[in-house]
Amino acid sequence: MLALFHPKVASPPQEITVPGEGTELRKESTGIMDAYKAQFPGAISMEIGGKCAMAYSHDKQHLLRPRYLAVTDDITCMFEGTLENISVLRQQYGITKSIAEVAIIIEIYKALRDRSPYTADHVIRGLNGSFAFVLFDNTTSSVFVAVDSHGKVPFFWGTTADGSLAFSDDQKLLKEACGKSFATFPQGCYFSSADGLQSFEHPLSPIKAMPRVDSQGQVCGSTFKVEPAPKQQQNARNTFPRVGSESSWATAF
Repeated sequence: MLALFHPKVASPPQEITVPGEGTELRKESTGIMDAYKAQFPGAISMEIGGKCAMAYSHDKQHLLRPRYLAVTDDITCMFEGTLENISVLRQQYGITKSIAEVAIIIEIYKALRDRSPYTADHVIRGLNGSFAFVLFDNTTSSVFVAVDSHGKVPFFWGTTADGSLAFSDDQKLLKEACGKSFATFPQGCYFSSADGLQSFEHPLSPIKAMPRVDSQGQVCGSTFKVEPAPKQQQNARNTFPRVGSESSWATAF
């Protein structure tokens, strides 16, 4: 699967883009999408309001890591993997219908956005299984991406020549498209328009980018690592933009 986000929608960490790397070594977002469709001729692709483009295919799909795509209430989500506690999640979030994992992620996101008394890290910690997902809320122009705490679903991100943020489960495709401005998405972490890159396993711990160096001593990207939490840090979180409400529940605490 492949997701591309315009710079006005998602700002990647500075460290993911290698300084001095010419754009001629990277593809623009349209070039990456064309490469994906050429590799997977039967892929389903969509462009959302000039802010986001997504594509996915069942080709070369791992037996234990099926891919799904769903669109509900102007929210588009791609999901790869499996959730092991679906019945618990359905009960917790009041989901009465029997639906696939990707639709459950959308319902959980809507609850988090509109009414949840919990933070994003708390909600994602409640997902048991092997997964990676990319979600885009066109109503609020919000991006929400996460990978399970064991990194069982390989997932990658990088920046394109035109400054877009790219996510994919295809390492070769993204590495060729993003050049050195490419990295493995860190396990146990999530990325959102509101919070940037955060650890949901250790929400008080900062994430540090460690430069990757090749055999010639040249920087060839970054590895993101969760650092120990500072002894004193405020337990504060940004929240997703709300729909139909000017206020956030977080202001009450």
